[in-house]
Amino acid sequence: MTTGRAPLVSVVVPTYNRAGIIVETIENIFQQTYPRIELIIVDDGSTDNTESILKSYGSRIRWAIQKNAGPAAARNRGIAMATGEIVAFQDSDDAWHPTKLARQVSLMERAGPSVVCCLCNSIVQLPGVEVRSFENAPVAPSLDEGVWLNVTEILATRFILFNQAIAIRRDVLAKLGGFDESFRLMEDADLALRLSLEGPWAFIRQPLATRQAKIERTLGHEATKQKVCDYEIRIQERILVTLRSNSRWSGLVPLVSRELQRSRRRMRALKISESSTYGASIVGWGLAQIERYRMAAYRRTPWFPQMKISAVEPAKT
Repeated sequence: MTTGRAPLVSVVVPTYNRAGIIVETIENIFQQTYPRIELIIVDDGSTDNTESILKSYGSRIRWAIQKNAGPAAARNRGIAMATGEIVAFQDSDDAWHPTKLARQVSLMERAGPSVVCCLCNSIVQLPGVEVRSFENAPVAPSLDEGVWLNVTEILATRFILFNQAIAIRRDVLAKLGGFDESFRLMEDADLALRLSLEGPWAFIRQPLATRQAKIERTLGHEATKQKVCDYEIRIQERILVTLRSNSRWSGLVPLVSRELQRSRRRMRALKISESSTYGASIVGWGLAQIERYRMAAYRRTPWFPQMKISAVEPAKT
């Protein structure tokens, strides 16, 4: 059931040298149909005229400037500034459907306080093609919206676009300590997996967020496959420690352990590929192909986790 007063939603936007498009992002957020929003922009050390643009909005937005420390640190700064009961994240070159926050808040209110967040489907725009984050994962909920009961099982075996698509209860974010600032990549995958242990999630099958992949992203272009794999291993090793610390999560240990083994094999293949030893690149390529075939076969087995969901009372019209 909904409560009397709509909860305040704090929208946190980290930005870095995006003066050319930050206005478009701000105006897109102002188009939300949800009535109670505070917009927080954190400038992560831009060297362009972002500051003057933010100043031009006066009291319509809250903003801060910090030395460049990466997106995780910028989002954490925004979380610390937030006063809303719910926090949502947007990047400075992406867009939301006007009803995104309204639908997420409504579903979270109807689902009740045990539901820690709400994730919507997203469209990822690549050159010449669009993909949907749920289908790309793949997850295939049979309901348009509802409660997702086995989040950890799914996120341990594949990634679903998180930052632009999530709305989280602020008290849960505070409990988790926000994003890990030691991560320059995959900080969203790390937070999502930790968040999955805090309770069920609400989900919306309709895409309500769009990620623009046409603009060059600094971190994305600096990253190598080996760096990404290293972060995957760190995330999996840490979550295993958490799972082993509490007997109620013991059933998840074998699943995450297998994924950690898979990530370590991928890392081994990548390191062999980059070796200067004669023939190493061919051996590494072969090992990587074996892992791709293994994963493809695993996805076709009954052991590959599928979403477990439950329905929620429809919104009153």
